[in-house]
This record gives sequence, C-alpha cells and structure tokens, in this order.
Amino acid sequence: MNFKRIYWILVLFTLVLGACSPKIRTPKTETAKPEEKEKPVEKKATKKFNQAGISLLIPFKLNELNLKTATKSDIEKYAMPIDFYQGFKLGLDSAATSGQNFKLSVFDTQDDHAHISLLYKNDRFRQSDLIVGPVFPDGQKFISNYAKENNLTIVSPLAASSPAEFNNPNLISIVNNIDLHGEKIAAYIAKNYNTASTIVVLINPKKTEDEQFASPIRSYLQRNTGFIVQEYASAYTFETKMIKGKQYAVVITSSDRAFVLPTIEKLFKLKNLPSGGYNINLFGHPNWVKQNYPTEKVQALNTIISSSYKIDYKSADVITFIKKYRYKYGFEPGEYAYKGFDVGFYFGRLLSLYGEDYRDYITKDKYKGLHNNFSFIHDEKLGYINTSLMLLKYKNFALNIVE
Repeated sequence: MNFKRIYWILVLFTLVLGACSPKIRTPKTETAKPEEKEKPVEKKATKKFNQAGISLLIPFKLNELNLKTATKSDIEKYAMPIDFYQGFKLGLDSAATSGQNFKLSVFDTQDDHAHISLLYKNDRFRQSDLIVGPVFPDGQKFISNYAKENNLTIVSPLAASSPAEFNNPNLISIVNNIDLHGEKIAAYIAKNYNTASTIVVLINPKKTEDEQFASPIRSYLQRNTGFIVQEYASAYTFETKMIKGKQYAVVITSSDRAFVLPTIEKLFKLKNLPSGGYNINLFGHPNWVKQNYPTEKVQALNTIISSSYKIDYKSADVITFIKKYRYKYGFEPGEYAYKGFDVGFYFGRLLSLYGEDYRDYITKDKYKGLHNNFSFIHDEKLGYINTSLMLLKYKNFALNIVE
C-alpha cells in the first residue's frame, strides 16, 4: 500500500463516513458525549427489524494523524481500520439488497478505554442490535462486563485471543484461537497417519507462545489416539533419537523465524541424507502464513500449516468483490477489506433473515466467505466460537488448501 493511495483513502474516508444510502444510514464517526442519566436499552416488540442498528467500533485514531508531516510508516498503520471499515460497508450494502434497512453507527475508539466508556451513555450505541468491535483484545476485555450486564451481542472481528480471556457469553469470536489451530493439526495427523509406524515429534523451544501451540496438539493426541509423542527443544536433539524405518510427523511449534529457519534446514538435510534419509513430514505454526521460508525445502518436507484465512483470487465471488471495491473506492482491497466484507455481509444477512431472533441461528447458519468460512459453536460461558479453519500445503510454489 503506497503513500499516495493511503493519503487519498484518508481523504475519501472523511467523506464516506457521512454518506447515506436508501438501505444503509451511516452517521458521522464520533465518540459519544455522556448524558446526565442512563436510559435502559430499548427492546423492540416485533421480531423483524424495521431498521437494524449496528455499531462499529474501530480504532481509526485519525486525530493523531497530521498529513503534512506524516511519514509513509506513520500513515500505513491507519490502513487496517480503514480497509476493514470499507469492506464491512460493502458487505452490509450487499446484505441490504434483501430489503432490510440498516443504521450503521461508526465510532472511533482511538484504542482508548475512556473513549469506549463514553459510548455507554450514547443512545445509538446502547440501542444497537449488534456491536462489531473493539478489534483488539484489551478493548474486548474492557467492554465485556458492560456487554454481559446489558445483554449486548459483541462481535470480535480480528482478535485471535482465546474467548476464555473475555468470559463473555454474548461474544462472537470470528478468528480461530490457537487451541483450534493445534487441534486441527492433531486431528489431521490422527486421521492420516498410522499409529504403528508413525512417531509424532514436537520441536518445542518452550517459550510461552510455543507452548500455547504445542499444548492442544499434545493433549489431543494423548487423549484421542495411540500415537507415540516425543518432544525435543531442537532438531539437533531430535536427530540423536531417530530410528530408521519410522515415519515422522514433525511439528515445529515456534513462529520465531530465527529458530524456525535453521530447524527447517536441518530437517531437510535429515530427509535427504546421501546414505538414505528419514521419512519426515512437517507441520508448522499458523503464523508461518505471513513468513517466508525456502520454498523448495518446505515443499520437500510436505509442509502443512493451519490458517484462519485464504483468499482465492480466481474465485468468482472474490473477483466481483474486487471490482466493486475498485469502483467504490478507487483502490485495490487489502487483507482486512475481505475480512470486513465477510463480517458485514454475514451478520447483515442474519439480521435481515431472522430479525431479533438472529442469535438463535448463529450456530445453524453456515457461511462460505471470501477469506474464510464461518461455522459457530456455542459455549454458555465463552459465547459463539468460529471453528472453521483450513489446512494449507506448500505445493507448486504456493500454499494450497488441503482441507
């Protein structure tokens, strides 16, 4: 994303927020002013919404930006919330074609708890049928008690944190947490490998983030399968314990490139020893999707990683979205524009189809999106959790969906 593009996005953005359409009303971005007395959240008597109210809480922090003095790196950090907002608006536009009217209120939280707390006295926020955001974990933690006390439905659109951190039964978590990633990898190994001939190896440096990924894999395999699970701090220790004739499903639990890169190099050498290599298949951390490793080596190791999203640019739906985004905003959509569209369209459609009862259908209504699929389960303490994620395999110099 270049400087010129972001500059014009910011200029366009100030115009878009005040725009209205027959289907969607978008009041100006604001932080609500407190009232003297709190009013109870109004409950609608009818099942269908006449005009569904949605509050979008995004940390634009445009008050901090001086376009005359800002550097390229200063401006780029503002691209994420703007891309998400623009994608979300397009998704809601698409949902509005069913005939449902939406009132979208956009609030700049400035990533600040004081600004969020002011919303508690804002009528449009308090009467919202759905709240999307805050986007960061700290904001979700801050708002959780208020949401529980007032029975507000909150969508966490971008945070990959465990729902247990928020303890909010009305929370809808879009992004898969690390436990789900670990269980997905473990379930694939259990399904596709023979317990009699395969040894599962976790190369785990034991840092906190490494253990967060290793724990659900270890737990799943020990609980549900008869696999031998071995654990080593490095590939060099693993080498001393290897047995010829065994198949190895090796999971590197780290996303620290300084550790991962030499580990991949070592495993590649072990698989391709001149005297006859070992049978090694590799599984990696989900953060690898945004990292670069030697393609020929990860492919030779049949490497598979889990991912919360994958955009198929050949898909007809994606091509249509790109054309609409270009037409409306004049730029190419970024990663967060796709995520915003899916959230906006999915929940706009739910509100349109099911009215006030839409929460009853979250676990029933499956969705195939531009960047990921939505398939929710419900936990009485943790809320609604999206369990749909995918496995990607390095093949033909690209990451391809396995399942």
